[in-house]
Amino acid sequence: MSTVTANLAISLDGYTAGPGQSLDQPFGTGADALTEWMFQTDEPGRDRDKRLLAEIHAETGAHIMGRNMFAPGRGEWDLDWTGWWGPEPPYHAPVFVLTHYPRDPLPMAGGTTFHFVTDGIESALEQARAAAGDRPVEIAGGASAVRQYLAAGLLDELVLHLVPVVLGAGERLLDGPAGTRLEPVEVISSPTVTHLRYRVLR
Repeated sequence: MSTVTANLAISLDGYTAGPGQSLDQPFGTGADALTEWMFQTDEPGRDRDKRLLAEIHAETGAHIMGRNMFAPGRGEWDLDWTGWWGPEPPYHAPVFVLTHYPRDPLPMAGGTTFHFVTDGIESALEQARAAAGDRPVEIAGGASAVRQYLAAGLLDELVLHLVPVVLGAGERLLDGPAGTRLEPVEVISSPTVTHLRYRVLR
């Protein structure tokens, strides 16, 4: 059975998004600092970052994400909205979006098709595993979706990209799933981020 992973950038005080998320600021105020390192991987000394991101994306067979990660709105779908990423999203694999509102599958350039799942996280995981085969399924985010899979005991591995910034407010990753135990597996350091790989203990 395929493993279920999640990898998220996180601030020193535990936030994966800043306050005031909006169409103009999808990650919230100040949260650009969490992702800057991803766009600097060609700089000297950043080969570890580049290699890790390449490995994560190359190995993943399917993704799951919450509605807020796909779209800024709530309620019925705006069918003109096709995600934050333009005509070719970075996933290059099936993506299963958790939602309360049905929508037909949305094929995009580069091999990404968004499927909209209205019957819960277990159904989304079952469909993602069927699509992924033996390859890992990644819970792409946001924090709420990852918390749901953690609380349900369905997450096998958590990779945190710890960025040395303090946001002070926003959405915390680990608010809620009390009692979660993680076993450290790997630490990879680079000039602006530390990558922490954990195995989730049942």
